[in-house]
Amino acid sequence: MKVIIAGGTGLIGRQLTKELAKNDYEVIILSRNPEKVISVPQGVEVVAWDGKSVQGWGDLVDGSRAVVNLSGTNIGGERFLPSRLTEQRKKIIRDSRILSGKALVAAIESAQDKPESFIQSSAIGYYGFHEDEILDENSPPGDDFFAEWRDWEKVTAPVEEMGVRRAIVRSGVIFSTGKGSALNRLVLPFKLYGGGPIGDGKQYLSWIHEVDEARAIRFLIENEEAQGAFNLTAPNPATNAEVGKAIAKVLNRPYYLPAPDFAFHLAFGEVGSLVTKGQRVMPGRLLEKGFDFQFPELKTALQDLLSN
Repeated sequence: MKVIIAGGTGLIGRQLTKELAKNDYEVIILSRNPEKVISVPQGVEVVAWDGKSVQGWGDLVDGSRAVVNLSGTNIGGERFLPSRLTEQRKKIIRDSRILSGKALVAAIESAQDKPESFIQSSAIGYYGFHEDEILDENSPPGDDFFAEWRDWEKVTAPVEEMGVRRAIVRSGVIFSTGKGSALNRLVLPFKLYGGGPIGDGKQYLSWIHEVDEARAIRFLIENEEAQGAFNLTAPNPATNAEVGKAIAKVLNRPYYLPAPDFAFHLAFGEVGSLVTKGQRVMPGRLLEKGFDFQFPELKTALQDLLSN
């Protein structure tokens, strides 16, 4: 069973590759820099691509079980501190998702034996910011830059007309200690004994453990009835204060030093909104399909990731 992962070297891609490989899938990763890819599971193949064409890899789609599109420039940037969303950077982010999506559609269109399913990555930023309002897959899209996921989702819609089942995964904040994770950024102040609430601490954080993120994507690949949008978030979103207190407890650190939200906006611009504004998102359709979370609770998820 062959699965092709575009963007397989990112935070989600690395975990998904492990999940699929241990369950006897043949995994092919499409990467812009294959020479830099190290420590992949045995049997995983890494193939070069430019992120915008089918040259050199398009024929690999033929006969695959699934194609997973995780490609696109990281919105938060590659450095530890998030990068500001300048107009130039926004264009790079848009183009990286639109061009790669079109290339994957072209590859599937050319395939004689088309994949059974196509998994399109997205994010809960699709919904915009709604404080403590509960959001599900039927909630309308927002109207800010982060809500542009709605347009990026549409790029790969043509595969459905080719008879390929498409599931859209709107991921929450991935809890991981891997490179580039948001959790590492949240944890650092506590490690330095300076952790506390951001703003009033009441804004919701819709999170998911990296293991459940990967398990959920495999679940959607294997579930023949899984089509349309799915929120990939734990069923228990928590406020910023609850997350901070849980981190402090797991690390045995104090929780007392508040950080004003205006400081994040001054430092990071729009990216700061991801921390200071809330989204309370529920994985309604995933639960309806019978997915069983391994880490549904905040405390056990953080203990698993931070207690090592």
